[in-house]
Amino acid sequence: MTLARNLLLAACTLGAVLTATAGEAEIRKNLPSRIPQFPPIEEITKTPLQGIYEVRVNGAQIFYTDEQGNYLIQGNLIDVNTRRNLTEERVEKLSEVAFDKLPLQDAIKIVRGNGKRKLAVFEDPNCGYCKRFEKDMKTVNNVTVYLFLYPVLGADSTVKSRDIWCSKDKGKAWGDWMETGAKPTTAAGSCDVTALQRNVEFGRKYNITGTPTLIFTNGTRTPGAIPAEQVEKQLAASAS
Repeated sequence: MTLARNLLLAACTLGAVLTATAGEAEIRKNLPSRIPQFPPIEEITKTPLQGIYEVRVNGAQIFYTDEQGNYLIQGNLIDVNTRRNLTEERVEKLSEVAFDKLPLQDAIKIVRGNGKRKLAVFEDPNCGYCKRFEKDMKTVNNVTVYLFLYPVLGADSTVKSRDIWCSKDKGKAWGDWMETGAKPTTAAGSCDVTALQRNVEFGRKYNITGTPTLIFTNGTRTPGAIPAEQVEKQLAASAS
């Protein structure tokens, strides 16, 4: 009986795998043919909802479809029993950025005090919330901030980011602009600003949709202008 049961379980498992594989193949074939403008499919996985598959595109963009690719659903999948937003959890997981994988060479390094603690921030020079955040950050000491200029609010943001990046003292130029509105000197045409484009591409890849966005050394990612007290708490948590 044990052998028969094991063979039955193995057959059921194999059947489920073959069904999932067949479903994925149908989705990969049908969705692009039916929606030619649909982005390249990067991953297809089964969801807890029977017959519904998750389709991942553009890094962390999630859609749902049936196993034939006849229907496409855009929205949040919520477990009503646990009240968990499964889509939001999945996007957060996909959007995680390991601190040691950040392209720090494309950031402005600002050291305060002994600089032992570390924090990365993506900011736009025309972001009002960023200016409020920078004001609060003046009270946070003994930290190294890796500032990624992230000009996403318009053409003027790109101009200001370029001038700040090309300044002799980048950190001072950034602080002067954010704190007092002192405009940096116009950058020379020979200045290499490809780092700014790489920052934008990096942010899009990892779904950084707003500024400021903070990334701590333990992988915690926090959007928005959080107060200094919360920054201190998260710095302490990331160090533990």
